Amino acid sequence: MQNIEFRIMNIKSLFTMLAFAFSLLVTCHLSLVTVHAQIAVKGETVWTMAGEPITNGVVLVKDGKIEAVGTADKVTIPADYRVITAKVVTPGLIDARTVIGLNGYLNQPHDQMALDGSGPFQPELRATDAYDPNERLIQWVREFGVTTINTGHQPSALVPGQMMVAKTWGNTVDEAVIVPTSAVVVTLGNSGLAGAGKSPGTRAKAIAMLRAELIKAQEAAKKPEAGRDVRSVAMASVIKGEVPLLINANKAQDIISALRIAKEFGVRVILDGAADAQLVLSDIKAAGVSVIIHPTMGRAGGDTEGMSMETAAKLKAAGVPVALQSGYEGYVPKTRVVLYEAGMAAQNGLSPSDALALITIDAAKLLGLDKRIGSLAAGKDADIALYDGDPLEWTTHCVGTIINGQLRSTTKR
Repeated sequence: MQNIEFRIMNIKSLFTMLAFAFSLLVTCHLSLVTVHAQIAVKGETVWTMAGEPITNGVVLVKDGKIEAVGTADKVTIPADYRVITAKVVTPGLIDARTVIGLNGYLNQPHDQMALDGSGPFQPELRATDAYDPNERLIQWVREFGVTTINTGHQPSALVPGQMMVAKTWGNTVDEAVIVPTSAVVVTLGNSGLAGAGKSPGTRAKAIAMLRAELIKAQEAAKKPEAGRDVRSVAMASVIKGEVPLLINANKAQDIISALRIAKEFGVRVILDGAADAQLVLSDIKAAGVSVIIHPTMGRAGGDTEGMSMETAAKLKAAGVPVALQSGYEGYVPKTRVVLYEAGMAAQNGLSPSDALALITIDAAKLLGLDKRIGSLAAGKDADIALYDGDPLEWTTHCVGTIINGQLRSTTKR
């Protein structure tokens, strides 16, 4: 009996010691987070994307925001700031169109939430209700310096759902999201057709269905929101200009149809994909729409047979607002990385500065978030990517990613 009591006492003592150790570990961790809220990032080259790159630059970070940016001889680093160094420093990268967080890396039905196949028209499906902030693909792109994603439903139905903008860090969707509804997705062309015997089965039917719903939305927008259903609320926000239509259109005829819809209903449209953009460049420019260009790693065939690695450069030269995307990948590896896309753009007609802009400040402007992200300037979110060389070179690695002023990745990618 005494031996049993002695063992029980030892077990209790052990649990007490473990509890104390855990509490000490938590305290130390919180202490480190507090210290790391004040960071000085030093770079041999700092691409602010708010002007010319800075040689021997410093970015001061305090309480999640950028405090100051400048050359080392003009920016004094306070003694209590943690100093992080890198060869090249850029703003956190922005993926202007992806599906990660809804579709996962396992490529299995249980982690593929970017398409509900029960109907062709479902604008009420919110990306926030399907987003998994702990999906490994989010971690993967974060390790390349991607700090913000415009993610949501995939272009595989006429209107599959909504998009949202999130940071690539957060334990819950509420921690990650910064724009709950950034667009309603529309798919024109073969990807949005349901096939023989189902609706829509033709391009004409797809446009007719979209037009009919927009007409309904015009009427619904005149009613109090309390009297509408979730679908009419979603479409009314489009009619009111609060939310754009993100229209996936690759063939020239589908691009023109998208522009016609924009003009007919006076709604905001962002073109997604636009493989044939070079064929209708003057029409795109005249319409005043933005383009999130197809990934260079996309499969060229069918509606995308006209895709070109020079399209981004030609859109940029024409003065069309453009950004890059990782897009929707139906098979493995399930996502691409926009840093690669920018590297390819720099090899196909764009300067390194313009190529980097397509995944930083230009993407931020396209998403209406340039006052908050996309460049390194005082007052903006402290989202920063660190590299051991030119980020657009294949042999360079991302060595650190800072999101909202916290170092969230040190994995070398």
